[in-house]
Amino acid sequence: MASISSVGVGSGLDIKSIVSKLVELEKAPLAKLKLEKSTVDAKISAFGQIKSLVSTLSDAASKLSSVTGWNGVTTTSSDSAFVSATAVGGTLPTNFNVEVTALAKAQSTASNSISGAVGSGTLKIALGKWDATGPGATGVFTGKTPASSVDITVSASDTVADIASKINGANAGVTATILTDASGQRLLLRSKDTGEDFGFSLTATGGTPGGLDRLASTAIDPAATEKAANAAAKVNGISVTSSTNTFANTVAGVTFKAEKMPDTGTKSVQVSVTKDNSAIQANINAFVEAYNAVNSYLSDATKYDAGTKESGLFQGDSTAIGLQNSLRAAVQSVSKGSSVFKTLSDIGVGFQRGGNLAIDSGKLSKALNNVDEVKKMFRGSESSPSGIAATVKSMTTNMLSTDGFFKTKDNSLQLSLKSNSKAQKGVEAAATNLETRLNARYSALDSQMSKLTALNSYVSQQITTWNKSTG
Repeated sequence: MASISSVGVGSGLDIKSIVSKLVELEKAPLAKLKLEKSTVDAKISAFGQIKSLVSTLSDAASKLSSVTGWNGVTTTSSDSAFVSATAVGGTLPTNFNVEVTALAKAQSTASNSISGAVGSGTLKIALGKWDATGPGATGVFTGKTPASSVDITVSASDTVADIASKINGANAGVTATILTDASGQRLLLRSKDTGEDFGFSLTATGGTPGGLDRLASTAIDPAATEKAANAAAKVNGISVTSSTNTFANTVAGVTFKAEKMPDTGTKSVQVSVTKDNSAIQANINAFVEAYNAVNSYLSDATKYDAGTKESGLFQGDSTAIGLQNSLRAAVQSVSKGSSVFKTLSDIGVGFQRGGNLAIDSGKLSKALNNVDEVKKMFRGSESSPSGIAATVKSMTTNMLSTDGFFKTKDNSLQLSLKSNSKAQKGVEAAATNLETRLNARYSALDSQMSKLTALNSYVSQQITTWNKSTG
């Protein structure tokens, strides 16, 4: 390609400047295209923010349209030092008295003092239940069904400490420790679980009398044992038991725990389960805040300020305006679920100028005294499921779906970017082609002008010479 980097030699024209200005004119559409791209980029970012705000609103609506969002309860104990309690969501309000009469116990035993090796043989540990007599020579033991026993092989050289180590490694349902005193060592055993069904027995086989059989249950001093026992309590005077100190679902939905026994006499503790309206009110507050965040953002983005003559990013954008109107209509909808409360304003949630919601705390608290009807207003009912929160949840879920409003809008904006990029490349290519053509043309022109100038100089010289010769 011919190159021109200075004033044309032949023509005397500033060809570089001429070409540059013509190319700039060809590139003029780029300024508008780049501004359009910047606007589309800003809209993509803004719709991403709006999508996030709508997602938050959808989550808030979900809590008010689901069953669990209305299941909050508060559980109290008149004296949690003796009886603590919890309740699962949805538990019906209730009150009951608990009197703990016994705490759950694990079986524990202590062998007689033994020094040196114990003696060889097999020590069988079985889990089960002792009769009223308890562990010892006179007690009757009934093993678990199916049988749950472990055999411990004891060698002639094993000490009490060695046997304890083998028991702890056998996963037999008991733990073993050693107590050492002046007379020797004692094997202390304790069941891992509490409750009368988690007692244990020890039987020794294969050894000589006076050897391993010294650790058997029949050789244990009853005074050095504690029988496994269930926890016991009275609920409104009715006796109940549990293998642990925790009583689960003795009262439907409620778990209470026997913490301790009174030092003397009896102790009656009242457990109460009530609706937790504070959690429900917090969910309503979150719903209002989430809606206001979306509405405020869209209001700012779609407004026109007559004073500053500035427009929001989506001023005149039908999709943004339509989104705001759709959400507002859903929140303003009339619920058919409740016969008492029809709209948000009925429970103290009203619209302000600008479209945001405001809460009248006093009116809302009063409405929550009839919480079931408030729930129906938000959730709807079986015969009329179109509650306000349910409507908002359904709408926002559709908007956020893989083929919903936001995906469709993003696809449209991405296509605009693609089209814009193609247009910019087209302008750049056209400008490059123009520059190439102009450089070629002006280079050729300059060359021709140079030749003509040389010819003119030659002719002028010849004429001058001819004039002199004829003068």
